[in-house]
Amino acid sequence: MQDTRPPRRRFIGGALAALAAVLTCPRAGAQQKMSKQEAAYQDSPKDIRMCATCTLFELPKSCKVVEGDVSPSGWCKAYAMAD
Repeated sequence: MQDTRPPRRRFIGGALAALAAVLTCPRAGAQQKMSKQEAAYQDSPKDIRMCATCTLFELPKSCKVVEGDVSPSGWCKAYAMAD
């Protein structure tokens, strides 16, 4: 059976179907965390920048983007200062 819809409608329908698939699959689109080596993680602060003041830090000792335990006084290249 051939699809007789205009090309734009076929495209939009396909895009909506793909979006629905991504939204219903819990791991689709999820990023894996970086290793400490990839993030250039260090257990000490860099100047005044440290994990405890980063928006990615999660109490008591984890990070949204770096795998494993991190020190509140550590630092990595993904550092994003909290407002």
